[in-house]
Amino acid sequence: MSPGRQTAIGLTLALLIVGGWLTLHIWGVFFQSLAWPAVALAPLLILAQSWLGAGMFIVAHDSMHGSLAPGRPRLNAAIGQLCVGAYAAFSYRTLNVCHHQHHRAPGSAADPDFHADRPEAFGPWFMAFFTRYFGLRELLIVSAVVGIYLFVLKASPLNMMLFWGLPAIVSALQLFVFGTWLPHRHEAHGADFIDRHNARTLQMPWILSLLTCFHFGLHHEHHSSPATPWWRLPTLHREGLRPASTEQV
Repeated sequence: MSPGRQTAIGLTLALLIVGGWLTLHIWGVFFQSLAWPAVALAPLLILAQSWLGAGMFIVAHDSMHGSLAPGRPRLNAAIGQLCVGAYAAFSYRTLNVCHHQHHRAPGSAADPDFHADRPEAFGPWFMAFFTRYFGLRELLIVSAVVGIYLFVLKASPLNMMLFWGLPAIVSALQLFVFGTWLPHRHEAHGADFIDRHNARTLQMPWILSLLTCFHFGLHHEHHSSPATPWWRLPTLHREGLRPASTEQV
């Protein structure tokens, strides 16, 4: 695929994901009624926003690998920072440095996204993963935005919790479970990886792969070809770049 076509497809999908997330965020926080019957839409809105929130990180992730817009590093960085900044004031530069270190030493003590002390434990690993990137800087910025929403824009506190806070937590869990923990965790009997990438692919139908984490469960394929954008990972999988040992989900 030519770089121009990949850029066109990647930017179009990024626009849909970011635009969808922003639209649902504004609607949910400022306009969604919690009275019957409108409140019946709340669970669907929360789930859609959670999924799109995970998508924001996947767009930023492709930016880190230069696969969103090949050959355009400034555009990649700008879109990446927009995505992670809008989501929860994360630093794209910090995420980028740590992610490339993750690729250099996946599943080792030198991997910032790996919990070497307990490589099978969900809770300790998730807390270490989350607190590595959401620190005092991010907390202060988010707190300032919360203050503006509440006291200047007069947003409903309950709407903010339901349609901003809850989707952010759910999408963070999505990203961690399907993009880090399941692909890189060790089983009770030890590691069962087939090569130096220390990553496994999660076998699931195409639609479930998309809905869980934008095909990021095809993790061995990603580590084997990090310059492949998320939307081409299923093609890579079908073409035969698949691990001999996989985990069923």
